[in-house]
Amino acid sequence: MNYHKSRRAFLKDLGLCASALPFVANLPGLALPGKPLKKQRLVILFSPDGVVPNTFWPDQVGPNFEFKPSLKPLEPFKDRTLVIRGVSDKVRGDGDNHMRGIGCLLTGIELFPGNVQGGGDTPAGWSSGNSIDQEIKAFLQKNPATRTRFGSLEFGVMVPDHADTWTRMCYSGPNKPIAPIDDPYQMFGKLYGQAKDQEMLKSVLDDLRGDLAKIRSQVGAEDRKILDEHTSLVREMEQDIRAARTTDLGHAVPVVEPGVRRENDNIPKISKLQIDLLVSSFLSDASRIATFQFTNSVGDARMTWLGIQEGQHGLSHEPDSNATAQEKLTRINEWYCTQVAYLAKRLSETAEPDGQGTLLDNTLIVWTNELGQGNTHTLEDIPFVCVGNGLGFKMGRSLNFGHVPHNRLLMSIAHGFGHRIDRFGNPDYCAGGVLPNLT
Repeated sequence: MNYHKSRRAFLKDLGLCASALPFVANLPGLALPGKPLKKQRLVILFSPDGVVPNTFWPDQVGPNFEFKPSLKPLEPFKDRTLVIRGVSDKVRGDGDNHMRGIGCLLTGIELFPGNVQGGGDTPAGWSSGNSIDQEIKAFLQKNPATRTRFGSLEFGVMVPDHADTWTRMCYSGPNKPIAPIDDPYQMFGKLYGQAKDQEMLKSVLDDLRGDLAKIRSQVGAEDRKILDEHTSLVREMEQDIRAARTTDLGHAVPVVEPGVRRENDNIPKISKLQIDLLVSSFLSDASRIATFQFTNSVGDARMTWLGIQEGQHGLSHEPDSNATAQEKLTRINEWYCTQVAYLAKRLSETAEPDGQGTLLDNTLIVWTNELGQGNTHTLEDIPFVCVGNGLGFKMGRSLNFGHVPHNRLLMSIAHGFGHRIDRFGNPDYCAGGVLPNLT
């Protein structure tokens, strides 16, 4: 049988519902004719308030580097990690450094004037350009061979409800911020259809049992194996969600509030659910571009699960001489690093649908921040830690570029996808082109 037809047409021919599309979107037997392009994926993960430099940056440059405490969770992925120091946010203009830090982080261009007042600096508004994730999304979506259902997905964990310059890092264009989805149940609904019952999540797979059986009967053995793996992953996720909903929280859960409560102490649970959904979205080829935002610039999460009662932002303002605060900030960044490592682990354990390696082989995770250090609010040495493969960067190294504009790194990421732009954001910070020595 010739399966080289559009996936939607395949479902229509079998009389199946559109909800089955996520389960056939990545089957090699239904791919477009011709040599398939290697899949390339990008995850940009954000955590706020800077780092403690002497417990974060490796002392060595090159392949023979050692992880400091904040980066220790990446030890299992050392040969697939690239630590990039000496990349700085040179963008100035309106807003304080927290605002410019997040608003210019992925756009590389100034904020518009506005009425959001920062910490003693001029007020500012939204970014005046698009973000690099959306730039690459648009590039991929133009090509039928790399087009996906959503193009990009924006995940969040405890991002404030209110929209302002401190809470948005992704932009589809000037004055067009994109709100991340920080409710895993809403993200699950986006990926697999809306749950009919908020009180008890109805199984997507139960609804699709008949359709999936028809699909299995029409595809080859390789596609059946991939389909089974995908449905198993979704089934496990449904079970995790149900378990989270029925866990005894020590108090009555209001009927109107389904799922894991959106509250500070549940950040680890929400993070895990969101990371699992992100991996699932890549497996189903719903998207190849994702962002993952922990809280917001000036984020003040209290990491009580680490025994830390103070808010993160407040701690980040403590001087270097406050050893207790610096130790707590180190542990906070180490926790964020465990989330990066968990994402890398999940991707490394998930086989590519075409059988060529794992999802991590074709995915680059970029972990970053809006500040280099919290108590100085510096935009120098913005943390950029890359994990995985997929863009042709030479991994297993620690690099230091001095103080180059971060626009050049954003351009380098685009070039990794074959998008050969010679400027991005403010062109004044693009001189010299892409960063050397990455590939």
